Amino acid sequence: QVQLGESGGGLVQAGGSLRLSCAASGSIGSINTMGWYRQAPGKERELVAEITSSGSTSYADSVKGRFTVSRDNAKSTVYLQMNSLRPEDTGVYYCNAWIRAPPFTVPRPYWGQGTQVTVSS
Repeated sequence: QVQLGESGGGLVQAGGSLRLSCAASGSIGSINTMGWYRQAPGKERELVAEITSSGSTSYADSVKGRFTVSRDNAKSTVYLQMNSLRPEDTGVYYCNAWIRAPPFTVPRPYWGQGTQVTVSS
């Protein structure tokens, strides 16, 4: 059974930094795109950043230049470095990964449990 374990959330003042980590574990065949979503109170979950298995990245316009997504394929881990944090970055951050794992032969989406990020003004 595949699991995604997240860490690194917390409370930070505006202008500060946080680093989120998410490690995949279990019977994994391969991992395709990994990424981070967030959900603010009363809002829909939105894509923050993602990275393909070859290292190509994409970002939401609101975080470009402030957040950096990276991954360590040997550790099946994706990271999100968040700098210059703003109060509007507050929300629950969820890790997402498209993983091919038995008994399935095609990649399926898996989600972490979410980690709270709170940015105070």
